[in-house]
Amino acid sequence: MNLSTDSEPPPPPDSATVNGTSTSDQNPQPPSELEFPISWPQDGKLTIEWIQNLTLCFDWSSKNLPPSEFPSVLPVHVFDSLILIASKMLHKEPNCVPIQPFRPDPDSESSSSAASVVVVGDVHGQLHDLLFLLRDAGYPSKDRIFVFNGDYVDRGAWGLETFLLLLAWKVFMPENIYLLRGNHESKYCTSVYGFEKEVMVKYSDKGKHVYRKCLGCFEGLPLASIIAGCVYTAHGGLFRSVTVMPSKRLKGKKNRKINVTTDSKNISLGSLEELSKARRSVLDPPWEGQNLIPGDVLWSDPSKTPGLSPNKERGIGLVWGPDVTEAFLKKYQFKLIIRSHEGPDAREKRDGFEGMDEGYTIDHIVESGKLVTVFSAPDYPQFQATEERYNNKGAYVVLEPPNFDNPIFHGFSAVTPRPKANPYYDFEDVLDSDEELDLASMVTT
Repeated sequence: MNLSTDSEPPPPPDSATVNGTSTSDQNPQPPSELEFPISWPQDGKLTIEWIQNLTLCFDWSSKNLPPSEFPSVLPVHVFDSLILIASKMLHKEPNCVPIQPFRPDPDSESSSSAASVVVVGDVHGQLHDLLFLLRDAGYPSKDRIFVFNGDYVDRGAWGLETFLLLLAWKVFMPENIYLLRGNHESKYCTSVYGFEKEVMVKYSDKGKHVYRKCLGCFEGLPLASIIAGCVYTAHGGLFRSVTVMPSKRLKGKKNRKINVTTDSKNISLGSLEELSKARRSVLDPPWEGQNLIPGDVLWSDPSKTPGLSPNKERGIGLVWGPDVTEAFLKKYQFKLIIRSHEGPDAREKRDGFEGMDEGYTIDHIVESGKLVTVFSAPDYPQFQATEERYNNKGAYVVLEPPNFDNPIFHGFSAVTPRPKANPYYDFEDVLDSDEELDLASMVTT
């Protein structure tokens, strides 16, 4: 499968003219082998050739065209077709997606084959690093399943291309790529950390329409997955139990009023059954009652201190200790928890934890298994206020059959040089991590 994005088109001759206008006054012309602009297949079915063309067009345009020319790459009606079919697909998936790598072998009636599983952490709009990761790990196939652990957008300059490329893969191979939700797939985060402005710049007068469609798609992203019955993956991690206390049934009504108690002093670990019933369409706080579970899954962090308590650093979600990891693994006979959510900026503030220099950390080792964090955006963030950069590597995890419980970490460095781009948020004034969020401004009506 050839999806190389290494070749650069030659610049047009200075003396050439197009329609009587010097090409020096125009944008460069794309290579003739690209279908440009991208069109939607007449039969509505994506092919590997269509994915390849999309990839190469995004790569070329990111290096040669201003962002405002993006509609000439992906017209809005093509965006609409892709986001519609992808959203329908994602909304049908459960909150916690079961991923079964053991599949019937089409060449044999009695045997099955097992695919390896690649788990990817935050990518944050770093398109070129994502393209490298896909080449390095090997593209989705019948023998390779991808699980992306959220945070596709914000901070990086190519969040829209990153998210749309992954949606295209999802539409093309729905059982070989799974897209989970991150905390940045929300209205609040995208309004602060750049994605909303990126969309508005790239689609101009159609920007509000495109952004609204993206938010609707975010609502459909599942919250977690269980791989091969033994590996739990989620962006932030674990979650609390929400005690539901029924009140008296209203006369003549089938529905009943529900009171939900969430005493922060008496938090207990939630169950997969509760996770399955959570309302994941809530994009932003207030997360109340049963809606606390999605907030926990997306925003929580591990701790070295035993127990389960509110996440005071972030102001949202929980922190949980090794004893809680052990209880969760033991209860469901899992062997491994893979989460993301913490880049080098967040980790440098966390006492007792390793940094994110290599793109991953092993945070808890307990009797029943491990908890690991994987972060897949190298040299992060793309735009940084301090002169000294983190220069972190990114990483992805490979889980191999038959047990899938031994994480194999693959580190990689950032693709250099990155194409020149302007930030879509005030990175000097906005906090470098998601700590100390302004919760009042997150409440949407």
